[in-house]
Amino acid sequence: MIKPVHLALPTLLCSFSTLTLAAEQKSNTDEIEQIAVHASATANQLPVGTFDAPVSNLEYDPRVDLQSRNMAEAQADVTIRGGIFENTGFRVGSATLFDPQSGHYFAEIPIAPQMLDTADIFTGVENALYGVNSSVGTVSFGWTPINTGGSVSLGTGNNDFNLQSINAGVNVPLSGKPDWQLGFQGDYAHSQSDGTIDNGDHDFTRASGRVQLTGPQSQTDLFYGSQQKFFGWPNLYTPFGVNETEDLDTQLFILNHKQGYAKQSAFEISAYYRKNDDHYIYSRENPSAFEAFHQTQVKSLALSGRHNNTESFAINYSAQYMEDSIESTTLENNFTSRNYYKLSVLPEYQTAIAANQLVTIRLGAAFDDTNRDDSQFSLLGDLNWRTQNNDGTERTVYLSFAQASQVAGYTAIGGSESGGLFRSNYNLERETTQNLELGLLLEQQSWRLDSAIFYRQDENLTDWTYSYSSTSARAANPVDIDTAGIEFLATKQFDTIEFISSYTYLHKSESYGAADIDASFYALNFPDHRITLGAVWQPMDVLEFRIDNEWRKQHENVLRTGDDEALFTHLTLKITPPTLDNLFITLSADNLWGEAFEEIPGTPGRGEQYTLSATYNW
Repeated sequence: MIKPVHLALPTLLCSFSTLTLAAEQKSNTDEIEQIAVHASATANQLPVGTFDAPVSNLEYDPRVDLQSRNMAEAQADVTIRGGIFENTGFRVGSATLFDPQSGHYFAEIPIAPQMLDTADIFTGVENALYGVNSSVGTVSFGWTPINTGGSVSLGTGNNDFNLQSINAGVNVPLSGKPDWQLGFQGDYAHSQSDGTIDNGDHDFTRASGRVQLTGPQSQTDLFYGSQQKFFGWPNLYTPFGVNETEDLDTQLFILNHKQGYAKQSAFEISAYYRKNDDHYIYSRENPSAFEAFHQTQVKSLALSGRHNNTESFAINYSAQYMEDSIESTTLENNFTSRNYYKLSVLPEYQTAIAANQLVTIRLGAAFDDTNRDDSQFSLLGDLNWRTQNNDGTERTVYLSFAQASQVAGYTAIGGSESGGLFRSNYNLERETTQNLELGLLLEQQSWRLDSAIFYRQDENLTDWTYSYSSTSARAANPVDIDTAGIEFLATKQFDTIEFISSYTYLHKSESYGAADIDASFYALNFPDHRITLGAVWQPMDVLEFRIDNEWRKQHENVLRTGDDEALFTHLTLKITPPTLDNLFITLSADNLWGEAFEEIPGTPGRGEQYTLSATYNW
């Protein structure tokens, strides 16, 4: 079945990534591991300024637009197709991870990337089916099988940067049960530096571990992770020329089980508990001027799966329940808890119209509700026409429509309406998004082209805006926005080099319905044009070059004090000495040209970072 995930890389034949356990009714753990491998949308795999995290290198991923403060691993606003940070969800297993205070903390995920497969980007129908409270897109991860082995890394660099990390796993068969294996994996990572600009220092630590049990058609993971992060940045959230800081402590427990059964059928159950403590200081020189403490807690249970009734008919489904709470020194305490319910069902019918042509029709619905907001019933569906030729080439044409909805976070709806640094709005209603899309996917032996044209309508989208007459740094306001976009992603493989290139065009028309709004921090912070170019070149066994480039022409914004154009480059040279087994040395550079582009209007951009690291694998 065709997976209509737009701008996805080679794994496109499954309707979802994390439930591919039973895609071909696998019968052993080796096959489970094979189907967990995905191609990357970027040339580089590791960041330059800290240890790797689930959001690392997403700023060069052509499928998303990451707007960072300090660096991606410090504070990452991940947007998709011109949405804002709160329109994008992060999904692990079957569950969307959530922070009710603000979407700024969605990416606080203390999971080592070695435990997760490569991110899938869900938009349109896939997002409406699997995403929760994320109306535009979802970044989705699955749990990888544990292998025996590990690595240890040490790094240094400019700006007094230092890095230490270790990751190790062991997987052993159960006595008397050769088809069952028990695995253990642990990770510890730490980094700190003075920052790429003044008052941009950071100090990060992450510790995580999991136990895994795998069987002939199942995988169960029990995970715990803890992450502490301190970082500073001028104008972190306000445009008043102040050196601000954040101190975050995130704890995450997850129990995940995926099970294959019958023929090409599977389900996955995920349960998690997440606690996030945030201590924000407005001015590090004068902490008593304004500081805020927040603690959020989320409990959730999720289920998703695919049941094949016959070779022609199947049912895709997903459900999630969440309950959250917040303790805050700055909110009005009139809105401090909420329960969320999401159920979606997408029946699927396949039929062959020729020996090499398959048509797939999916039509279903989703239901969203909370104990505080109006409910929403949404339609979703698509039509896929796939042609597979005898020479191995493929062509897929799809047409899709999907509606999704979400509700605003507590900072937007639960704070003060009268003033303060961040002004809330008690009248915010449920947000609704409708996405219509036409796409073409071509695949040859050595190259691939993914393309899509889409039109999206956002109603009552919660944006953060600025008024020159207001003393608030930003205020929550609803906006109706129509977004039209074109996307192209091409990959080409040669003997020793691989290229990844993309182009994206976005156009928006907006209506705020208010006269006192002079600028938008998020909804109107998008690139009119964006180009990415990545390459992996291995001229000889001991040398490997990886480069990611991004050029953008950002939509004009009166809050941005610098240029609207930017060029970023991430370059890595990997040296593997032939005389030292399992050891490699890496030289890396990010923001190679010293680009000072403000990814968030009014917030200074990151500076240059150079690192030297050594990694030993076993």
